[in-house]
Amino acid sequence: MASAADLKSKIDDLVATSPALANAYVGMQVVSLTDGHIVYERNQDRLLAPASNMKLFTTALALARLGPQYRLTTQICASRPIDANGTLDADVVFVGGGDPSLSGRTYPYQNHSTSSGDFSFRAVDEMVTQLVAKGLRRIRGDIVGDDRRYLWAPYADGWTFGDSMWEYGAPVSALILDDNSFAVTIRPAARAGDPATLSLLPPFEYFSIDNRVRTQEGGERRVNFDRKTSGRQVHIWGSIPIGDAGMTQLLAVDDPALYAAEVLRDALLRRGISIHGKAVSRHRMSDDAFNPDQARPRVVLAQRSSPPLAELLQVIDKVSQNLHAEVMLREVGAVAKHFGSRDAGLAEMRDFLTEIGVSKDDYRLTDGSGLSRSTLVTPAAITKLLVYMYKSANRDTFVDLLPIAGVDGTLRTRFAEHPEARAIRAKTGTLGHVRANSGYIDSPEYGPLAFSFLVNNYGAPTSEISKFLDAVELALLK
Repeated sequence: MASAADLKSKIDDLVATSPALANAYVGMQVVSLTDGHIVYERNQDRLLAPASNMKLFTTALALARLGPQYRLTTQICASRPIDANGTLDADVVFVGGGDPSLSGRTYPYQNHSTSSGDFSFRAVDEMVTQLVAKGLRRIRGDIVGDDRRYLWAPYADGWTFGDSMWEYGAPVSALILDDNSFAVTIRPAARAGDPATLSLLPPFEYFSIDNRVRTQEGGERRVNFDRKTSGRQVHIWGSIPIGDAGMTQLLAVDDPALYAAEVLRDALLRRGISIHGKAVSRHRMSDDAFNPDQARPRVVLAQRSSPPLAELLQVIDKVSQNLHAEVMLREVGAVAKHFGSRDAGLAEMRDFLTEIGVSKDDYRLTDGSGLSRSTLVTPAAITKLLVYMYKSANRDTFVDLLPIAGVDGTLRTRFAEHPEARAIRAKTGTLGHVRANSGYIDSPEYGPLAFSFLVNNYGAPTSEISKFLDAVELALLK
């Protein structure tokens, strides 16, 4: 077996000879899972931005507090039953229970899955079928999207204004359809000077889209997007050349509860149900003693349960889904602290980290996904979490959440020339000037290892930082 001194020299040399690391902050720790000894460390106690490595903490917390078989429930309710003539003389309330699986995504996780699932309103249609089966023919009230299970605070501290427009920064809500996002595809028209063509997935016109993209002869594609924080309008402008293959952009909705109410209203109308009212949203705006379960209308007309929690968490870590991670943080708060908010979830996170021996000096947490630029952790805190989960009753479930190098998730295209890298299971992380990779390696030389590598403040192309991280992980396999 190679000595620890040999490994230290090898990794130190990789750090010293990598031009990509000039001016970068590098924090690293590798721990033996056999006996707990430190195999390698560098700046292991330095607070660094983890990016999506934060999801390791959130998914571990959800497993520990909720359990792998936990399910979330979405309901359609009313204050009274449907009468004998098929009339509901009340509002129809679409009650969000935090289920992020109301989309076209397949569960359990499939290797072809991406961060945004296949767009589909199938779950809504299935619930409408339940209403039709109960004889519903007309509604003399509004269609209400109710996401009051969680406090309406859709964006975390440290998220930028620009994040909120895109799918990866979609607003957090207890009522979630298609990851609170939609896709806009832009293709050139047949003639120069004509407007570009647009198509939507799902094909539902919630936003008014101002299309000022023109088709041109030759040149490069230049397309810009803007969505204001208020109002339901998207502005798209620029140019696209004839013959261009087109582009697809994933955008976030502004108010998930209102969006869901509009989708439900449309689905009901398409099934021939008349509706006297309009679509509206209902949010929880303060941290008062409001209990969303007690406030729920008494009659449940339709409902849907999520897949088991372990399958939901696998999507979070495999494809690095931000919104789902934020939802899990709030659901832990709702269950453990009896209040569905980011702060309640983070309070339970602090309790959990204290229980497993992570010092409060080793983290500054502001969100559950790592999208926040204010979230900071040390590599030592990450390895301590990894060691704890490896020894816990949830070990196999937790390890199975992580991408396999060269096989699936965010590591699918990495290590193409190294089949031995399949012994690596790790969570990636990427923000502007932040790259991270933490997880487990089954090393033939050193046995099973937990590792955390965080790189901040680099100026090189991100691909160069990835090559460095890959080289370090391969060094642990040789």
